[in-house]
Amino acid sequence: MALLFIDGNQAVAMGALYGGCRFFASYPITPASTLLSAMLETLPAAGGIVLQGEDEIASIGYCLGASMAGMKVMTATSGPGLSLYSENISFAIAGEIPIVIVIIMRQGPSTGSATRGADSDVQFMRWGCSGGLPVIVLAPTDVSDCFTLTAHAFNLAEHFRCPVFVASNKEIGMTSQTVDMDRVERPPIINRSFHESGPFQPFRVNPGMDVPSFLPIGGPILVRQTSSTHGPDGYITTDPSEIQAGVERLQRKIEANVESFSYFDLEERKGAQTLIVTYGITAGAARAAANELFEKQNVPVSLLVLKTLWPVPEQVLQSAAEGKERVFVVEMNLGQYIQEVRRVLCNQRVDFFGKMSGQLISPREITEKVLGG
Repeated sequence: MALLFIDGNQAVAMGALYGGCRFFASYPITPASTLLSAMLETLPAAGGIVLQGEDEIASIGYCLGASMAGMKVMTATSGPGLSLYSENISFAIAGEIPIVIVIIMRQGPSTGSATRGADSDVQFMRWGCSGGLPVIVLAPTDVSDCFTLTAHAFNLAEHFRCPVFVASNKEIGMTSQTVDMDRVERPPIINRSFHESGPFQPFRVNPGMDVPSFLPIGGPILVRQTSSTHGPDGYITTDPSEIQAGVERLQRKIEANVESFSYFDLEERKGAQTLIVTYGITAGAARAAANELFEKQNVPVSLLVLKTLWPVPEQVLQSAAEGKERVFVVEMNLGQYIQEVRRVLCNQRVDFFGKMSGQLISPREITEKVLGG
C-alpha cells in the first residue's frame, strides 16, 4: 500500500499534477502558502512552471495567459486574495478560459483571523464577479477529497472552458492525515476540445454544443480574445440578440449539466425523519453526530454531505430530503448556503446551526441542536 502522511494542500498539489496541471502562480497568503510550497516541490520536476506573482492580481493574470496558450493552470489564495481575483474571474468566464482556483477558506471578514478556519467565501465564489453568470465550486471534506476533487476540477475546467473553484478550508488544508493512495479515486483525465479543421472562430459552437473548440494564442492561426461582449468571431458586438445568445450560452453550458458533476455522500438511515446537510470540514463532525445519535440515543438521522456547492445540486437535495420532517443545515459561517437549501426545499422545514468563531463545530454541538429541535 502507498501510505502517505500528507495535508490537504499537499493532496491538492498531487491532484493537480495528476490532472495535468503544468502552470501554477500565486501570492503567499495563510493558509494557502503551503500549497505554493508544495507546487514548488513537485511541478518543476514534472516539466511545469511555478511563479510567485508580485500580488494576487498578477498571479491569476499569469494563469489566464498560460491557459490561453494551451496549458492547464491553477492558482490558490485565501480571504482577501479572492477579492483581488474578482475581475480576472469575470474575464475567465467571459473569455471561456479554463482555470482551477483553490480557495483555502479562513475566518473573515477582511483580514479576519488568518490562522483560523471558517467557510467564509461560499457566497463570494458564486457572486463575486460581474455579470452573475455561474461558476463551478467543489468542496472537499478531507485530504483524500482534496486529491480527487482537484482532478475533477481540472476535468470540468477543460470540458466546460470555465473557472472551477476547489473550496477547501484552513483545517483541511493544513491538517495531515494518513492516506492510502492506492485507494484514492482517480478520475479519467479530460482535455479541452481542440479545433481540428476548417475556418476558426474562437467562440463559435457546433450545433447541439455549448462549448467552443480551442486553439492557443500564439499559434499559426489567429485567435482573438476579449473580455468585452463579443460574437462567435471574437469581435466586440453591440447586437442585442447576439449579446443575449452569448450570455445565455455561458449560463446554460454550466447549469444544464450540473447533474453530471453533482458530487456528494449520502448516508441514509431507515426511519430517519431528520436530514443533516453540510459540506467541507464540518462533514466529519456531522458524521460523528449522526452515528452517536443512532448508536447512543436510538435516533436515526440521515446525512447529506455536498461536494458540489455551485451550481446548487437541486435534484440531490430534493431526493435526499424526500419524506423528511426536518432538514438541518450546518455551516462554519452565519448561514451562507442555507438560503439555497430553503429555496430548493421551499415546502419543508429547514433549520440552521452555524458559527464563525474560528473554532470547529463539534459533534456534540450538532447532537444537542438536533435533539433540541
